[in-house]
Amino acid sequence: MEPIIEAINVEKFFQQPEGNRIQVIAPTSLSIYPGAIVALLGPSGSGKSTMLRMLTGLATPSAGEVLWHGKQLDGEIPHVAIVFQSFALFPWLTVLDNVEAPLVARGMGAVERHKRALRMLDTVGLDGFETAYPKELSGGMKQRVGFARAMVVEPEVLFMDEPFSALDVLTAETLRGELLELWLNRKMPISTIFIVTHNIEEAVLLADRVVVLGRNPGRIRADFQIPLAHPRERKAPEFVEFVDYIYTVMTQLDAEVAPPPQPLEQATVAAAPRPERKYTMLPHARPGGIAGLLELLADRGGRDDLYHLAEQLRLEVDDLLPITEAAVLLGFATLDKGDAHITADGMKYAEAGILQRKELFRDAALAHIALFQQVDQTLRAKTNHTIPLEFFRDVLDEYFSEEELERQLETVLDWGRYAEIFDYDSHTGRMVLSEPGTDHAEVAAQ
Repeated sequence: MEPIIEAINVEKFFQQPEGNRIQVIAPTSLSIYPGAIVALLGPSGSGKSTMLRMLTGLATPSAGEVLWHGKQLDGEIPHVAIVFQSFALFPWLTVLDNVEAPLVARGMGAVERHKRALRMLDTVGLDGFETAYPKELSGGMKQRVGFARAMVVEPEVLFMDEPFSALDVLTAETLRGELLELWLNRKMPISTIFIVTHNIEEAVLLADRVVVLGRNPGRIRADFQIPLAHPRERKAPEFVEFVDYIYTVMTQLDAEVAPPPQPLEQATVAAAPRPERKYTMLPHARPGGIAGLLELLADRGGRDDLYHLAEQLRLEVDDLLPITEAAVLLGFATLDKGDAHITADGMKYAEAGILQRKELFRDAALAHIALFQQVDQTLRAKTNHTIPLEFFRDVLDEYFSEEELERQLETVLDWGRYAEIFDYDSHTGRMVLSEPGTDHAEVAAQ
């Protein structure tokens, strides 16, 4: 079977003014075949949306090429449509006019586009709402308009960028079921669906094939099929097994992950090796969230399945994973096949009082994280024990994108101040060594 879209060693990077290169996506190859729902998963910052934009022709790879039926795009947009998470409807147009908009752009005659738009609205269950405006619709109805608008051009591949993330839980579940029903009953004039999501259950529920990206830079960690018949039962052992497997892949970013029992035969996978970095990317989690996770693990006998934990806490993977990664980075927990296990140090932290927790957090940060070691050593080396935060901004600038750099610094300040490794004066922008008996206000003013 010939692929519809082929990404061959595509790469995305941004050149810094001083000559450094920030790599968003490492050289990666990926092929999209007809007749399947493909889910692209990955933690925040893994480049999921960037990959989608390159596959659709909305963004040009920094290196490599994207082929459409074996031919280079050469600036042309392939026959695809995209459903966005933010609905992206024209508020001044009616529902019918919104669905007809892409057909107008293609120059289709009024009668034909009107018939096609009405047919699509009927397909997605919006018959009778043709003259309504977006402001009159619920979130679920707005997204149905988005589905109809995407399908009305009869694309070969329908791309969806986290289409259910802006909806409430019940509405999202309803729309997933409706989308799957349309697909299985062949009511969609589409050859393939490519959905970007951070919801692991959603991927296992819908997809025939799952591709999992790692991050920093983005690269393929796993690419496999899910040979489960529809409809799929969330509580079935086979379903849970795939969910646990994906959790394992997404949480053990530096480990080699064994493939699932059913290997992917069709897709082309070229996973780039993870480059060594001097500074580990800090998970964006707060100390309070880390403490809460450790307390839950302690209450559950020291371990719990991340899938079940997320389900009980009603958390998405993007909410739970940073907290889990932070606990692992600090040596408070370990991960094994989708299960989180509390360590002896983690148990001490969970059972400690407020002041002792600060000390334990401090010891863990200085023992396991190179950046905090450097901050502490730099502040101690200065005679006045203070240095501008801008110094570390410059140090990290060559390792992270501008957006990620700001998030890293925010986490550094949050963890460092909590653990009393340093104080920070926001007026002067200076970090000050935190030591018993130090007059921090006087030092910061020097």
